Amino acid sequence: MNMKTMLLAVLALAGMAAAQVLDTSETRVQTTLDPKLKRIGTLTPRSVGQIAGQNWSIGCETLDRDFTKYDSYKDYLVPLGIKLIRLQGGWATTEREPGKYDWRWLDRVIDDARSRGLEIFLQTNYGNPVYPGGGNRGLGGGFPTSPEAWAAWDKWVEAMATRYKDKVRDWEMWNEPDGNKNHTPEMVADLDIRTAEIIRRVIPNARIAGGILCSPNVKFAEGWLKRVTCLQKQGLFTWFIYHGYTRNPDVGHYENVAKLKALFQQYAPEIKLWQGEAGTQSEFCLGGALCKYPWTELTQAKWMTRRMLGDLGHDVGSLVFSIADLDYNRWDGYQLGDMDRYGLVKTDKQYRLLKVKMSYYAVQNVVAVFDDTLERLADDACAVECAKATACYAFKHKPSGGSLLVFWDKSAVPSNGNDTVSATLTLAKGSFKEPVWVDTITGGIFELPQEKMSAEGEKVTFKDIPVYDAPAFICEKSLVVKGLK
Repeated sequence: MNMKTMLLAVLALAGMAAAQVLDTSETRVQTTLDPKLKRIGTLTPRSVGQIAGQNWSIGCETLDRDFTKYDSYKDYLVPLGIKLIRLQGGWATTEREPGKYDWRWLDRVIDDARSRGLEIFLQTNYGNPVYPGGGNRGLGGGFPTSPEAWAAWDKWVEAMATRYKDKVRDWEMWNEPDGNKNHTPEMVADLDIRTAEIIRRVIPNARIAGGILCSPNVKFAEGWLKRVTCLQKQGLFTWFIYHGYTRNPDVGHYENVAKLKALFQQYAPEIKLWQGEAGTQSEFCLGGALCKYPWTELTQAKWMTRRMLGDLGHDVGSLVFSIADLDYNRWDGYQLGDMDRYGLVKTDKQYRLLKVKMSYYAVQNVVAVFDDTLERLADDACAVECAKATACYAFKHKPSGGSLLVFWDKSAVPSNGNDTVSATLTLAKGSFKEPVWVDTITGGIFELPQEKMSAEGEKVTFKDIPVYDAPAFICEKSLVVKGLK
């Protein structure tokens, strides 16, 4: 192959990468799942402008350190249907020389996102090595330690709040400060208060999240809460954020979330909980959270949907991490391996979009149905009889009064198999006229034979219902019929 032919081949491959488009066919996701029911259609996604309110946010982080590129995925945000995107401020990227701010990189992203109807959730992080004691620009680098660096931090936060006061209402403090063993809960609380007071002074109606812990660490959260409430500063914070990385997205996680809820109810009930960063990879990777495990696109999709709907079932906000793959290895020695495959879309080291993953479509399916028109019912509203430990949450569709039950096998880490087990589901007070069974991974909508449902007064029971290790739900056909293709 001569040089000209090779160049043409390279350009052709680049063009293929750039030409990726969303698959809107009813077979866009195919798995081996066979619920032994008649398929009658496929969910149609809803874009950002078609959804009034929701529980979701999407991660668009690390742009400040060039671990990903906004241009590679920006066209895939609105069709996903999630309106709130999480960005990182990047002190060291904005202030490369003391006292000189270059906001162009962040202006471009925020302005473009807002032009698409997206909303911004902006994080204040990390350190800045241009100042003595200013720390570094990476995770775990530590808070500022010198008076000069602290003063510079204050000025940068104020400048950023001033610049974006008409564009950003929601703000987040330093990312995962408890990952640095030198940071105590009291230190984190003090930084959060210091930073939040600056933002609130500039933007009186700002909504601010504190904590931003690596996990729902009850002991660390209690120390933070005691410090904040002792200083009577809890009114600064709308949310307390924790992250949620566990191989099984259900077991060993929500037990601590329940403890956190009780803790905040005791100390500061006005502060809401938010799972602010959680995801897993779509293939085996050597670095990053939940690494060195044989993840696949299917298990990633199952993990993402289980985390989203588990969060919704526990009344906490939920962020999907993340929209695109990340190149943490751009900094030599930071992590082993190639790209980290957390993304809903796959990119290469040149940030070309290679494909849209199964998890993208699965998240689309969840977002298309689970919006603010659904009201979660009490924990005891539904009961399950199944050979496998099963998560089950009940909702009421407020406009119609109809019911929705979502459920999945939560007993293990998501698998590559799609075998189902039979379950009996009972809703204490339900309303179904023409129920259907819907799979969140494929978006498949299936008829549910009338003989599987029985009613006794307001109590509704479904028998011989297929359950597997990804969320499925039963709802009134009219709730999803608009999406039948």
